[in-house]
Amino acid sequence: MTEQKLVRGIGRGDLIAICINTIIGAGIFGVPSQVQALIGSYSLFAFVACSIVIGLIVLCYAEVASRFTSTGGPYLYARESLGPVVAFEVGWLYWIVRITTFAANCNLFLTYLGFFWPSVANPLVRIAAIAAVVLTLSFVNFIGVRQASLMTNIFTVGKLLPILVFIVVGLFFLRPENFAFNAVPQYSSFSTAVLLMIYAYVGFEVAVIPAGEAKNPRKDFPVALLTALGIVVVIYVLVQVVCIGTLPGLAESKKPLADAASNFLGPLGAATVVGGALISILGNLNVGILGSSRILFAMGERRELPTVLAQTHSRFKTPYVALGLNAAVIFILTIESSFLVAVAIATITRLLIYATTCISLPIFRNRKVAPNAGFLNPFGIAPAILSLALIAWLLTNVDFGKEGWPVLVVAVVGLIIYFMGRPYRRALS
Repeated sequence: MTEQKLVRGIGRGDLIAICINTIIGAGIFGVPSQVQALIGSYSLFAFVACSIVIGLIVLCYAEVASRFTSTGGPYLYARESLGPVVAFEVGWLYWIVRITTFAANCNLFLTYLGFFWPSVANPLVRIAAIAAVVLTLSFVNFIGVRQASLMTNIFTVGKLLPILVFIVVGLFFLRPENFAFNAVPQYSSFSTAVLLMIYAYVGFEVAVIPAGEAKNPRKDFPVALLTALGIVVVIYVLVQVVCIGTLPGLAESKKPLADAASNFLGPLGAATVVGGALISILGNLNVGILGSSRILFAMGERRELPTVLAQTHSRFKTPYVALGLNAAVIFILTIESSFLVAVAIATITRLLIYATTCISLPIFRNRKVAPNAGFLNPFGIAPAILSLALIAWLLTNVDFGKEGWPVLVVAVVGLIIYFMGRPYRRALS
């Protein structure tokens, strides 16, 4: 059904660009100073440790995603392996994560935009700017997945160029005395830093959601996920090296990359980094709309949300109803929220969703009748076991009294919606 309603216009290069755009969003422009404040120069090791955690999860996604060609991503995997109730919760929570993250990052985009356009802080101008961003990106996603992919590719190049300039030039201005490894950080500080950096690494899963619009998802998903993660890890570590080596007051900086660039490139360097941040966040917002609208589409297709959400435009072959609802909710949330609102809930919820996909890997491997895999990771079910253990470890560092209760509330609301919709689904069946 999905294959008839959507256009398969996303190639392997597009998937790599989507991955990079969703991972390199807003986090890397703030995380370097935050982790430096927690554990100093040992933040370099924390970046590597975090990449190992994410790498194990990506291996699970690479194998599980290679078994499917329909739209849905983690929601679809949970539905096939863990049943409809868990799947609904995964889809529901993931949609909440994507729209709240969009709202948060859009507000951060306006903050950076203020560097060039101070009047954007005016309430009416801010609302108009939010409307322009949401409508423009939603329109691009409406007129076709190829157009959305092209914009994603442009944003990927646009965001990587300033970061690469920052790295290449900054490496010539490193001060060895800025790197200090004398005091070993406490366990709690190191684990907190890794949990914080998860926010800078998440987002790769958006690429596997529009499988119904990918040209060859079984073969392309594993390559795209692993290639994108490898590129991002190298960029992140080098960015942290330059930040530590060129900015003595890194731990106190609110705009670490811009402040570091101003030290070795002057005001023009700071402006270049701010411009890169704007492009980076826009790219992240663009793929955020792609992923969140397709989750609504997939759940509508399977009658777990109103089937009207599964309607596609006769000409553009895009889920225009899901896109419209998505845009309306995002617009309201962005007006009413700030950047920090979504960070904790997004990280916690994503870890829980990642866990369901990791659980799916051994289930599919041991099931006699399961979708064929286009890629089998060489380590068997070990990545799934290690990923689940690491996710559990990371969640032990969460203050659930402060940060966990919003996730619980949203999950309960999802269950209420699911069970209230049962009579509706039965009537349609």
